[in-house]
Amino acid sequence: MRIAGMKRDSTAYGPGLRFVVFLQGCEHKCPGCYNPDAQDAGGGVDFPIEELLEQMLSDPLTNGLSFSGGEPFGQAANCTALAKAARQAGLNVWCWTGYTFEALLSNGTDAQRELLQEIDVLVDGPFVLEEWTQDLPWRSSRNQRLIQVHESLVQGKTILLNE
Repeated sequence: MRIAGMKRDSTAYGPGLRFVVFLQGCEHKCPGCYNPDAQDAGGGVDFPIEELLEQMLSDPLTNGLSFSGGEPFGQAANCTALAKAARQAGLNVWCWTGYTFEALLSNGTDAQRELLQEIDVLVDGPFVLEEWTQDLPWRSSRNQRLIQVHESLVQGKTILLNE
């Protein structure tokens, strides 16, 4: 898995104490991106999924896994493997993406749609500098949404997380 970094015990990427994996590589290249060093797909480091899993599960206080970017859906198969292991360990999974939920459903690859199945909450949409805000929890531009993925897939429509 190509990553830009990881963070333990984060409270900024979802509720509770979270293990955050910052993926390397992003094709969106949003103006004003908070993590531009993670855009280059050739940057970062290769990190074995098994080691990420070991680090994630070594802290008994961790209650969630979060993927951020770069773009997690650019490494969908690797993220799916880690998300499945996290869910088996009883952790919830949040993911930030520059894609919209609808675009992933209609135009995503099989691997991207498989990753969606393992995500509890998806923060979707590109960062839009003109929509920047500090007033919304867990997202930084007003166009981004907090989507309850499982409920949305079951109901066949986008269900937002009540904040």
